[in-house]
Amino acid sequence: MRIILLLLLCLLTQVSMSGQGTFIPKHLDSVLQYLQNIHHFNGTVLYAENGKIQYKKALGVEDFRTGKPLNTHSAFNLASLSKQFFAMGILILTEQRKLHLDDHIQQYLPELPYPDITIQHLLQHTSGLPEYFDLFTLYKEALDTLTNEGLIQLYADKKPPLEFAPGERWAYCNTNYVLISAIIERVSGMNAATFMDKNIIKPLGLKDTYIYHLRMPEVPENHVVGYREENGGSWLHDLINVDGVTGDGNMYSSVEDLWTWEQSWYTEKLVKKSTLELALKPCILKDGKTAPYGFGWGIVKPGEMYQHTGGWNGFANIICRDVKNKRCLVVLNSNGSGMYIPLVQAIFEHKPYKLPRTTLITNVQVIDGTGIPARAASVRVMDETIEAVGQLKPYPGETVVDGQGKVLAPGFIDTHSHLAGSTEDYPEALAALNQGVTTIVSGQDGYGSWIDSIQAQFARKPIAINIATYTGQTALREMVMGGSDQLKRSATQQEIDQMKVILRNEMKKGSLGLSTGLEYAGAYFSTHDEVIQLAKVTAEEKGRYISHLRSEDIALKEAISEIIEIGRQAKLPVQISHFKIALKDDWGTAPQLLAWLESARTEGIDITADCYPYVFWNSTMKVLFPKTDYNNPVSAQYAVDHTFDPAQSIVPRFAANPVYAGKTISEIAALRQETPAQTLMGLIAEADAYEAAHPDATGIEAILGKSMLEEDVANILAWAHTNICSDGANGGHPRGYGSFTRVLGMYVREQKIMSLETAIQKMTSLAAAHVGIANRGILAPGYAADLVLFDPATVKDNASVQNPRALSDGILKVWVNGHCVYEDQKATKWYPGKFVGRKE
Repeated sequence: MRIILLLLLCLLTQVSMSGQGTFIPKHLDSVLQYLQNIHHFNGTVLYAENGKIQYKKALGVEDFRTGKPLNTHSAFNLASLSKQFFAMGILILTEQRKLHLDDHIQQYLPELPYPDITIQHLLQHTSGLPEYFDLFTLYKEALDTLTNEGLIQLYADKKPPLEFAPGERWAYCNTNYVLISAIIERVSGMNAATFMDKNIIKPLGLKDTYIYHLRMPEVPENHVVGYREENGGSWLHDLINVDGVTGDGNMYSSVEDLWTWEQSWYTEKLVKKSTLELALKPCILKDGKTAPYGFGWGIVKPGEMYQHTGGWNGFANIICRDVKNKRCLVVLNSNGSGMYIPLVQAIFEHKPYKLPRTTLITNVQVIDGTGIPARAASVRVMDETIEAVGQLKPYPGETVVDGQGKVLAPGFIDTHSHLAGSTEDYPEALAALNQGVTTIVSGQDGYGSWIDSIQAQFARKPIAINIATYTGQTALREMVMGGSDQLKRSATQQEIDQMKVILRNEMKKGSLGLSTGLEYAGAYFSTHDEVIQLAKVTAEEKGRYISHLRSEDIALKEAISEIIEIGRQAKLPVQISHFKIALKDDWGTAPQLLAWLESARTEGIDITADCYPYVFWNSTMKVLFPKTDYNNPVSAQYAVDHTFDPAQSIVPRFAANPVYAGKTISEIAALRQETPAQTLMGLIAEADAYEAAHPDATGIEAILGKSMLEEDVANILAWAHTNICSDGANGGHPRGYGSFTRVLGMYVREQKIMSLETAIQKMTSLAAAHVGIANRGILAPGYAADLVLFDPATVKDNASVQNPRALSDGILKVWVNGHCVYEDQKATKWYPGKFVGRKE
C-alpha cells in the first residue's frame, strides 16, 4: 500500500492538464483526498459541466468535536462568497426601482460622513473606506458584538478618513459590503435574513442556504463548525465578536445550493440578463483604467471566466465559473487551510500544479531557538516551511526521518561570514553546513557584493545555503570616489550624497543595512560625519548598522564610543562585529566593557555584538599598524609588544614568498635573521611590491594573529546580547569550518559557560534579531524549514590551523528550505539556498 501511495504522489506531483470529461473529476478527487490525508482539507466539492454534475464529494466532518460526517448538503460559512448574494440583493432592489447604483450612500445612510461614495463604489470596492476590523478592535468594549447598525454608528462617530478618493483606486474592503447589507435592510424594511429568504433563497429553491450570525438565538442543524489544525491538535476557529454583521460574510450554504445559485446566472429567475451583465463587468476607475472586479465576482477573463474566494477563521472557499464552456466548480473547506485553492484553480483552468510534500522528523529533542528547555517532539516540514511541532503521527506515505533522540534545532545563522565569495566555485558550502549553518550574512567589514550580483549568482548557479547581506561603506566609497588609491581622504558632501542614493537603493532591494570596516585602509579616513549620514539613511529605511570598529586594540574604547554615538545620533540598532579585546594591556577587562554596553542599552541604544570562539584573528598584517605607518620601527615594535604574539601568530599565505606559509612571525624572523618587528615591516613591504607587480592578484598575505585572552572571549560569548559568528571563509582560519561546533563542544559541553538552549538561541533567534532577518531562527510553524540535527554528546570542531577545512563531528543532518543538504559529513547535492532580504 505504501508503494502504491508513493507512486500516486509521484504521478500527481506535477501534471499538465488537457481535456475535460472525467479528467478534471479524477484530479479533483486525487488532490482533495491527498490534502485531507495531510490535514489540509475538510470539506465538500462539486464540479459540473453543461448543467450536469460530474463530480461531488464530502471529505471530513461537520463538527470536529462530535465527528459528525459532512455531506454535500452541509452548510458552510461562505465568508466573502456571501458578497455575491448581497450584490444580487442590490440588483433586485434596482429592478424594483427602489434605488439606483449611482445613488450616494448618504441618501440611505445619512449618518455617514462620506458624501461622494455611491452604491456602485461599495459594490466594486472603489469607495476608499478603511476596513472595520481594526477600528472595531480599537473602540469595542469587552462584551460587544458588532452589528451592521453598530458599524454605521462607529464610522459616524469616529469618522475615519478615506484611504483614497472614491473611484480613484480599487482596494478590496469588507466594510463596503456590510454597508451594502445595511442599505438593503433600510430600503426593503426587512432584516437581511428575511430579505434573502424572500427574494433569493425561496425563488431559487435553495435548501441549505441561510444567514447565521452571533446575534441569532439558534444554531442551524446542518451548520458546519470552523476549526484549525495546529501542532497535531484541532481547535475551534469559528465566529468571533465581529460576527453580528452581514454582507461581507455569514451567509451559509452547501455546494449543492451554490451550484443551483451559479446556474441561476444563466436565467432570469431573479433579475433580467441585462442587469446580470452589470455585475460581470470590470470596474472603471476615474483615470479610465479598469480593475478585474464586478459586483461580488472577480473577473479572470471578461465574458468567459469568473471566480471568487472566501476566507474567514476556519473557512476557506472558492467558486469558479467558466461561462464560455458552461463549467462550474465549488469547493468549501472548514479547517482553515487555503492550500487547496491554487491547486483546484489550476485543475479548473487546465494548468500544471504541484502537490506539497511533507517530511516528518520524529524522536528528537527540540531546542527551538527561543531559549526555553529542550522538549521531546516531532517536527513536520511541508515544502520549505515548518508545518507543525508536537506529538505528531505520520501521514499515509509520508517520508519519516528518525532523529534517534538527538537534538533538532533551527539552522544556525552566521551573522559575520566571508564565505559568499567562494560559493560559486563551491556551491555545497561545506564550511557552513558541517557546523550547522544554514544562512550566512555577507557584506561585512565595509565590503561585499551588490544585491543584483548576489541574485544573479543564485540564478546562474544555485547554492546550498541562504545568503543575506549588508551594504559595505568601503564598497560605496570605491564606487563613488574611485579605487583604493583615491580612498585615503575624507569624502566630500557631494560624494556622500551619491553614496546615500546608492545605499538607499540597496536597502530597498533587501540589504540588511550598512556595514563598515573603519580599521581598514578603504574606510580609515572616513569622518565620523560621513558614517553618521549614511547610518541615518539606513535608519530611514529601517535597517541596521554593523561595524568592524576603528580599533580593536589601542583605541578600542574610543571606537566603542564612536559606535554608541552612531546608534544615538542615527537612532538605529548597532552591532559590534567580532567583538574582541586585542590589546594585551587591556586583557581581562571584558566585564567592564560589557557593563558599559549595558549602560548604553539602558539609555535606549540598541547595541549588540557578535563573537567567534577563538583567541586569534585572521586579517591582513596592516591592521597591526593603526596609524598606517607600515615602515615605522616604533609602531612595529609596539605591535609586537602590545597587540599580538609573534610566536603564536601564523602566516597562512604569503604570495611573495610561499615558503613562509604556515610559519609564525617569529619563525620567519629567525629564517630572515631579523627581529619580529623588522620582519613585520619587511613582509608588508614585500606584499605591497608583489601587489604592484600583480595588480589582479588577491589574497596576497594574511596573518592569524594571537591577540586575545580566553577569559575575555568566554565573557563576551556569555553576554546576553552577543550572538555567535565565524568571520570565516572557505579555509584559512579554522573558524570558517568550526566556530559553531566549537561553541557547542568546548564552551557548552566542556566549560559550561552557558546552557545548550542558550547557545542555540545565540546561534538562531538572537542572530536573526540582531541582523533583521525574519521567519528564520526559530523552530515553529510558519518559519522556514532551516534545521540542524546534531548529537550534543559528540558535537565538536576539528578544524585547526594545520587543517582548517577539517569537518566537525556530531552534525548529523542539515536542511535548508526543507531540503536535506548535508548528511553523514557529505553534501547531498541539493542547492535550495535563497537570497534573504531584510524584514520590514
